[in-house]
Amino acid sequence: MQRYEALFYRHPKNPILTAADWPYPAHTVFNPGATTLADGTTLLLCRVEDRRGHSHLCAARSKNGIDGWIIDPQPTLLPNPSQYPEELWGIEDPRITYVDEIRKYVIAYTAFGKSGPGVAIASTQDFRSFERHGLVMQPDDKDAALLPRRINGNFALIHRPMYDSGAHVWISFSPDLQNWGSHQLMLQARKGSWWDANKVGLSPPLIETPEGWLMIYHGVRHTAGGCLYRLGLALFDLEKPDVCLARGDSWMFGPEAPYEREGDVGNVAFPCGLTIGTDGDTIFLYYGAADTSIALATGSLRGLMRWLEANGKS
Repeated sequence: MQRYEALFYRHPKNPILTAADWPYPAHTVFNPGATTLADGTTLLLCRVEDRRGHSHLCAARSKNGIDGWIIDPQPTLLPNPSQYPEELWGIEDPRITYVDEIRKYVIAYTAFGKSGPGVAIASTQDFRSFERHGLVMQPDDKDAALLPRRINGNFALIHRPMYDSGAHVWISFSPDLQNWGSHQLMLQARKGSWWDANKVGLSPPLIETPEGWLMIYHGVRHTAGGCLYRLGLALFDLEKPDVCLARGDSWMFGPEAPYEREGDVGNVAFPCGLTIGTDGDTIFLYYGAADTSIALATGSLRGLMRWLEANGKS
């Protein structure tokens, strides 16, 4: 018997992409950024890990966002440690935002170097050539995504720095995508036995709705058997996005299927990207399953908002 309301439904073809689909040697593929191109094609910018343990990014395109994927025959974006030493050990976990003002896709990703993981930014018009903007948030920091429009004249970046006190979601502002400041705490990890105690982070980029910015975020519960990654919801003010309007107490999606439970890192459902269907309501959530493969779940934007209205607290 279903005892809890299901907000996302796993696609029956899951996992939709694995290393076996890749046109060149890959150990695992997971944690893809996602966007819809101008012609309606779904593009996933996938994290591909090789057998050294280093990651790069590779694009996969599909007309329906489910199957028939056309994967770039070579890596789409490789680390460039000679010019960007922060990328020495790979680039990971991209999140894609289309910014109409500059008519480009802005990719926030984790650059992994000797100092640890930091946030870097690149931009592109076609996912063939890229302009790197370099490291914008110093280690240890990750789980970053840009908002699609300026807030009070500034670009806004969501990110997750690590502190001794825990890992919380912050927002920072920039006039030019290079110089960042006005750092503000956005979503704080809870304490105690909560599912999202001590460590939270942004999952896909925020969704702009008339009611506010909808955030799907991950919480990490530390158990005797290891870490458990699950997803929750929060809503933020449109013009003051550091102001949380509502936050659900319970998680609403977590690892249950075998491909989410078992893999290089078990018990992980970790989305970095989503797209919205042509109906303006259907969410296609693309997530890394157990740091090993890519899976798809579908949900309703209106359904998420109704759930948060019924289950959220300010």
